[in-house]
Amino acid sequence: MSTSALPSNRFERRRAETRRALVRAARQILAESGDTSASIQAIAERADVGFGSFYNHFDSKAELFETAVVDALEEFGQAFDERLEGIDDPAELVAAGFRLSARMADSHPELMQVLRRRGLGHIHSDNGLARRALRDLQVGIDSGRFSTLDPVVALSALGGTLLSLVELRFARPEVDGDEAAVNLAEMVLRMLGLSADDAHEVARRPLPDLD
Repeated sequence: MSTSALPSNRFERRRAETRRALVRAARQILAESGDTSASIQAIAERADVGFGSFYNHFDSKAELFETAVVDALEEFGQAFDERLEGIDDPAELVAAGFRLSARMADSHPELMQVLRRRGLGHIHSDNGLARRALRDLQVGIDSGRFSTLDPVVALSALGGTLLSLVELRFARPEVDGDEAAVNLAEMVLRMLGLSADDAHEVARRPLPDLD
């Protein structure tokens, strides 16, 4: 899960851990079924915290589940930051994003199930991978690497394609995820204005290993 600086005193540390436990429980529920009708009592029991603790942190289940989605998406974005540090080519960043996402369906299944079930509503959010992708698209447009004119529209295309890839990985596990991701990355790069040869080469550059 995404993390922030730990509180300095014991009371605040315990409070922060209770909040994290509730968010973890909500993420597990979203990943397993996407069903948000679970009672607060059931959520508290899964988190192994007292029922009354819930309202010390959240006003409603809706707020908790939204927090859980944002937490998962930010972890997703941080994973890309860690693995793609040092890559300056925005086209390579786009391609690597698709290919790493396909692999994370195996290495980070809970995280990717949350993305699968709730990602569509966050394609244009200000957190997670969305803001990072928008930044990279803008860099590509400003540098002339991409010929598309509107980064927000391009983000819609990238986000929808990425979510389709994630759905494919879970719905059709027999399909070669790496090959599908490379092919989709190549298609997207051509859509963004790269030549066929350039898109083919960029989509197949070496990837960093996942943990």
